This record gives sequence, C-alpha cells and structure tokens, in this order.
Amino acid sequence: MTLRPLFSGLFLLATISNGSVLGEDSGTLIFQDDFQRNESQELRDEVGNGWNTNSKSRAGGNKQVDLRDGAMYIYIHAAADHAVSVTQPAEFRDGRVEVKFMLENEQDSLGLNFADLKFKEVWAGHLCKVVIGTKHVEIADLKTGVMDLKIRDQRKAGTLPAELKKMLKSKAKRVANRLETGKWYDAVATISGDTLTVQIDGKEVATFSSPGIAHPTKRMLRLSVPRNVVIDDLKIYRTGGVIESRVQ
Repeated sequence: MTLRPLFSGLFLLATISNGSVLGEDSGTLIFQDDFQRNESQELRDEVGNGWNTNSKSRAGGNKQVDLRDGAMYIYIHAAADHAVSVTQPAEFRDGRVEVKFMLENEQDSLGLNFADLKFKEVWAGHLCKVVIGTKHVEIADLKTGVMDLKIRDQRKAGTLPAELKKMLKSKAKRVANRLETGKWYDAVATISGDTLTVQIDGKEVATFSSPGIAHPTKRMLRLSVPRNVVIDDLKIYRTGGVIESRVQ
C-alpha cells in the first residue's frame, strides 16, 4: 500500500529535477502571433503586438513590413542599407521558435537571430542565428564567432590572425536543403544547452553545437530578412527555464 505513493513521489521528484517528463518538455508558450489584424495606414511599419522594426533607422522610415491576408510580409526597401530586422522581446535560456514561412524568390531567406542587448561583449547583442534559404540551412554561433567585439574589430581592420580565421570556420555549419519558392513550410528552431537544431516540416535538417549558443539569457528574437519573406503563426516557447532556475 505504501509503495505506490512512494513511487509517485520519486517520479515527481525526477520530473522536477530534469525539468521534463520522460525527457520531453513541450515548454511554456511566452509569445504567439497569427497576424490576424489590420493596419491603420500604409506608409510606415505598423506591426503591433510588441514587434519593432529597423525601417526608421535603416530604410529612411519607408515601409518594409506589411500585414495582409493574415500574414506578415517582410520586404527590403530600395533605400535600405541593412537587412530588414523585425524584433520581438523573448527571454529564455533554452527555448523553441515555431514559425510558418514562405520564400517567394530563389534568393530569399529567413533569419532567426537570437540576441541579448544587455550583453556588451558582442556587436548589437548577437548570440546565435539560423538562416533558412532555398538551397541550404545555416546555424552559427555569433557570440564566440564573428560578432565578438574583439574579433569583429580585427576583421574590420584586416588584422585578424590566421589562427582566428581558422577558428571562425568552426563557428558555423551549413547544410544543403532544397526548398520550393511560393510554398509554405513549418520551421522549428530549438535551443537546448549549447545545441541549436532546425526542423522543417517535421524533419530535422540541421543541428550544431557551440559554446555561444548556451548563453544564459536570450532576450530577443530578430527576424532578419535581406530580401523578402512571408511569415505566419509564430510561437516562442521557454523550455525548462523556470524549473531549472529553482533547482540551481
């Protein structure tokens, strides 16, 4: 009679210690957007729901983000001097981003950039990123790679030594993966410890481990778009963070 309660208690303790049940943690939903809303004007970005863009500072205030047909259309303006950046605050250690996307041209790509603006040892808070194009998927550790301020300064000055150039090649991984234009896909980018994994339509297409990915606090998601992309049904989950912080 006493074994069953004891077993249940041990199972609960193991679950809390691991932050998951049987090793799986679906996570806590901390943000979602289905873009089912209208804008009041068509001259400037008006995304709403906590989103910000860099159109004012990098594209002369010209509109680069449009909500229509229940989706978010991101497109770079001719006046822009930088890729379009559409940002959403999202704080977690380990987490997952789920998003539906469509690339309309062979040269289009979607970047999911994880940042911490409070971390001043890298340029603009860049920690790690995923880039999904029509021909490949790339994952990069930016914190200990090209966005480290010391490394970035040396690259700009042309003084980066050979050993650091070699090291930087180990900070990114590119995997061939063919996508069709004009077709909707479901992408999932999952950060767990020092590993970032990308799935498209339920199939794992790339995974990469590097120290910078394990940065303790990702505070912002940037959608980085050098050309065009269409986005819908975006969700951000925190996985294991609350339970882990209690245990630690």
